Amino acid sequence: MNTIPRSEHPNPQFLRENWENLNGRWEFEIDKSISGEERKLYLAEHLSGEITVPFCPESTLSGVGEVDFLNSVWYKRKINIKSTDKRVVLHVGACDYLTTVYINGKTVGKHKGGYSSFSFDITDFVREGENDLVIHALDDNRTGLQPSGKQSARYGSYGCYYTRTTGIWQTVWLEYLPRENYIKSVKYYPDYKNGKLTVKASLAGEGVLTVKAFYEGREVGCGSAEPACGEVYLTMSLSEIHLWEVGHGRLYDLTLTYGEDKVKSYFGLRNVCLDGYKFLINGKSVFQRTVLDQGFYPDGIYTAPTDEALVRDIELSLAAGFNGARLHEKIFEPRFLYHCDRLGYIVWGEHANWGLDHTELHSLPTFLREWEEALDRDFNHPAIIGWCPFNETWDINGKPQNNEVIELVYRTTKRIDTTRPCIDTSGNFHVITDIFCVHDYLQDTEAFSRNLKVFEEGGILEDHLERNPLHKGRQVYRGEPAFFSEYGGIKWDPEGDKSAWGYGNAPKTEEEFIARYKALTEAILGNSKMLGLCYTQLYDVEQERNGLYTYDRRPKFNMNIFKEINTAKAAIEE
Repeated sequence: MNTIPRSEHPNPQFLRENWENLNGRWEFEIDKSISGEERKLYLAEHLSGEITVPFCPESTLSGVGEVDFLNSVWYKRKINIKSTDKRVVLHVGACDYLTTVYINGKTVGKHKGGYSSFSFDITDFVREGENDLVIHALDDNRTGLQPSGKQSARYGSYGCYYTRTTGIWQTVWLEYLPRENYIKSVKYYPDYKNGKLTVKASLAGEGVLTVKAFYEGREVGCGSAEPACGEVYLTMSLSEIHLWEVGHGRLYDLTLTYGEDKVKSYFGLRNVCLDGYKFLINGKSVFQRTVLDQGFYPDGIYTAPTDEALVRDIELSLAAGFNGARLHEKIFEPRFLYHCDRLGYIVWGEHANWGLDHTELHSLPTFLREWEEALDRDFNHPAIIGWCPFNETWDINGKPQNNEVIELVYRTTKRIDTTRPCIDTSGNFHVITDIFCVHDYLQDTEAFSRNLKVFEEGGILEDHLERNPLHKGRQVYRGEPAFFSEYGGIKWDPEGDKSAWGYGNAPKTEEEFIARYKALTEAILGNSKMLGLCYTQLYDVEQERNGLYTYDRRPKFNMNIFKEINTAKAAIEE
């Protein structure tokens, strides 16, 4: 019986056979006084407690369940290295926030960022046999100096802020690869019109890179190239054309061989672009019927209890008639993106910018470094059809956002990835953006429809910002494609919990809820200038009760009703 939690390979798009999952029981200690460094806990024979990795100590699945502020936590376990003939790399899927890794009492490296993956080459730190691995995480989401998404800065959860996540919350694993010649990273550039794939590879050492493409086991493409100065571009033609599209992943498998190094991967033949008000996938106008997915779980907080739970969330969304999601205020794990890829489920990649003071330039290095890591890690996922580094950049302590921060992050995103559109800051306040998106939780369906009609006829798109005199003039619509990237949020709590939170006045009956949902959604679907919608939200999160499903993923309604509403043909698809 497999007792390792989340035992599957964490990144199917870059898979070597020789790897070891380090999830499971670790020694653990909460360092309340933040004195662990001074007390040399990295040299301690044992820590005082235990934890189940990869679940954060706030979660019940971790076995700890401490929900108070945890500013410093320590992890320790033994790792057994059978041979030092190979290069040994330690990978951490995510650890919130400032992480230091020690091997046998020596500092290997540090990483800043609670959402992006990182790795350290530990070859020179390990010996054959038993080794001590210690990980230390510092985390304080009240400083304004780190992105923390929807993690509450108060003791408890409230409104749309939820239980915090500290320390390790994604899989930790070892990878073994050749010492001299190996593949560092790859980027894929598909070309659906000409049936080709270009591979950009970063390589260590010398040799010939060979790439083979397969579709359902049949070899459909092959190419080889020798790197110059550690980098190579390789383009190969595909003998069979199978387009990635909404609802149909149709993934090609890849093998990349470089000397003794072999990596398994995959790609989708998918290109996206904007054409006037339309969003095109492989030249076809696709209306984005998306839903807000915040990636929270009752027992794991930021971490899904199983791989099946990741798949289940996509299936629940599809059952309600959505074709994708805004992955909201969180950088989701690669395993979730893999399932989106294979199921043809479109998603927007977003950072967890809340908690960061975006009014000051000094916030930029902290944010941008981690965002660049996320862009590089997730570049190859065909399901990701756009990037959104910021969400709702509200004033902080009476100070407006620093527009230079927003603009520089947008421009950096576009330099790193020329293949996807970028929304600078979802909802507000736009500075420079490929798509003009708005958030509006107006519950008056007639007023909501009227505002959209005014926009369609050439007027302004009035949302919650335009209705507030303090916000007028803060952003200007310049004719960009338009996206209703948050709406609805209709509160519905079947259990009648008085502490439940939602937007606006709650309907009194299921029939009223459905009628309101239908009117709001049809107003967006019927607007010829709208390329998509995003309903808030797929499932409840803690006290926020505006999901179509409960927090434990039970349907509140007959989902066939919502599927019929959501899948109606949109005006822009005509």
